[in-house]
Amino acid sequence: MAKRKRTKPEARSRGLAATALTSGTPPAALDSLRRAVVEDGGEVLAAYRDPVGGRWQLLAALPIDTVQPTPYQRDLSETHAARLADVIDRLDRFLDPIIAVRGATGGYWTPNGHHRLAALRAIGVKAVVALVLPESETAYRILALNTEKAHNVREKSLEVIRMARALAELDPRPEKEFALEFEEPSFLTLGATYEKRGRFSGGAYAPVLKRVEAFLGSKLPAALAVREERSAALLELDDAVVAAVAGLKERGFVSPYLKAFVIARVNPIRFQRGGEPKFDETIGKMLASAKKFDPAKIKADQVAAASGPPED
Repeated sequence: MAKRKRTKPEARSRGLAATALTSGTPPAALDSLRRAVVEDGGEVLAAYRDPVGGRWQLLAALPIDTVQPTPYQRDLSETHAARLADVIDRLDRFLDPIIAVRGATGGYWTPNGHHRLAALRAIGVKAVVALVLPESETAYRILALNTEKAHNVREKSLEVIRMARALAELDPRPEKEFALEFEEPSFLTLGATYEKRGRFSGGAYAPVLKRVEAFLGSKLPAALAVREERSAALLELDDAVVAAVAGLKERGFVSPYLKAFVIARVNPIRFQRGGEPKFDETIGKMLASAKKFDPAKIKADQVAAASGPPED
C-alpha cells in the first residue's frame, strides 16, 4: 500500500489567536494549582492557554528548593551544567523557563530542567521561573520535552527503562499505551541492558533492534519481565560478539568498526526487505553465527570496507 503523503497545513489554521490566550474561564484544576503555588512559597506570574492546543497553564516563580528533576532522568553532566552556569552568570539573566508539574504530596518535578536547575543552584539563585502544568503525565514526556542537551542512545534507554519501572507501579497499563512516553520499543530492552553493563555498545545493536522490536500488549509489570529476558539474550549475544572481535584483533585487525563489522556479518536480516522479523528468532540466529564466527576467514579489505557506529 502506498504511503499517504502528509498534507501541509494551511498557514494560520491551527490553535488560538494571540488575543485569545487569556480569554475564557480557567478550569478548577488550574485554580487549585494556583493556590498550591502560593502555599508553596511561589508566585503566579500569569495564567494563559497554550496557543497550540488551548490548554491552560501557569507561568510561575517557584522557590528553587521545591523543584527537583524527575527521578528517572539521565545522569547529570557536570560539564554541561557548569557551561550553563557560566552562561547564565555572565548574562545575569535566566531566559529559558523549565517545565514543572506539582507532585501529589507537594513539591515540583521537572522533566526537562535537570541541567538548568543544577546551573542555577551552582550560582546561588533563589527561585526558578517555570511553566507549571496541571497535567501530571507531562512528567513522563522526557524525551519529547528535553531539548537542553541532546540524548545519546544510552541516555535515552536508561531514562525510558526508569520511567517504565516507575509507571509499572503507578499506572500499570499495557506497554503499547505508553508509545509517546517511551518513543521506541528498543529503548526498553537497551535500557535494561545498560543497567547491567554500563559500557554496552547499544548503538551498534540499535539498527537490528529497531526492526525486531515492537511495543508489547501486556501490562507493564509483565512487559518488563519480557524486557529483562531480552536483555539477557542481548548480553549473551554481546559476549559472543566480543569474543569474535578479540579473535580479529589477535589476527592484527585494528579498526573502531570491528564490533559493527561482526554484528553486520552475523545479522540474518541485514539484506532482508519487508516482513516483520521477530526478536527471539533473529537474536538466536545472530548468537549461533557469532559463536561460529571464524576470524581466519576474514580478509583485510572486508574490514576496511565496513562502516557503522564504533563502540560506545
